[in-house]
Amino acid sequence: MYELNKQKFGAFVSALRKERGYTQKELAQKLFISDKAVSKWETGMSVPDVSLLVPLSELLGVSVTELLMCEKMEQPAQMDTCQVESLVKTAIAYADETPQRAYQSDRKKAWLYAVSLAVGVLWMFLHWKNGSLTEAVRLCAGFGAGFGLYFFFFVRTKLPSFYDENSISGFYDGPVRMNLAGVQFNNRNWPHIVHAGRLWCCAAMAVLPAVPFLGAAILPDIWPMIERYVLLVLLLGGLFIPMYAVGIKYK
Repeated sequence: MYELNKQKFGAFVSALRKERGYTQKELAQKLFISDKAVSKWETGMSVPDVSLLVPLSELLGVSVTELLMCEKMEQPAQMDTCQVESLVKTAIAYADETPQRAYQSDRKKAWLYAVSLAVGVLWMFLHWKNGSLTEAVRLCAGFGAGFGLYFFFFVRTKLPSFYDENSISGFYDGPVRMNLAGVQFNNRNWPHIVHAGRLWCCAAMAVLPAVPFLGAAILPDIWPMIERYVLLVLLLGGLFIPMYAVGIKYK
């Protein structure tokens, strides 16, 4: 069984942290975790979740390969076949929790995304015909459609156990990153946060594009000047406020 040497890993992280001039608390804050978690890494009691490897390596100024091998490598040097095999097997053993995505277990809700997307396309057509297809309107629909793909199909249905064992206010999943100050991500509030994200995506596609028609009818003189600000507030507020609320409620 190939496993990461926790003691060697902890000593390596500790040395790199000191080289970069970070305290354990400062490093923890940059990763949105508790300083106790960093302390556990450095004493060999635990290792960071696989989702933290990339941001941790970036902060410590090394590659993920060097982090897993627990040593700095000469740039010109190349690993031999045995080293590569050992590294790959270590990485596989390290990532002991294969993330399950929504499209694998939660396909029934895909119809909601499809309907919202269809309504959004209809709104875009009406705006185009009316000559009111502004950048703000396209932004709302685009964000809803783009993030909707993630929240409905590619979001993790369950967080790694690391999130339940530590106080973490940042979520990393490939290019998707979220940080909700004061909210600790865990498997108690994660389903509710995902649900809030899905509702926001649907609203961004099917509801927000209708706001300009209403605004132009009620405030015809000033609506062109305030449209982008109103839509931006509704777009961002509609995402972060519900997520924050459920994150705190189900902590």
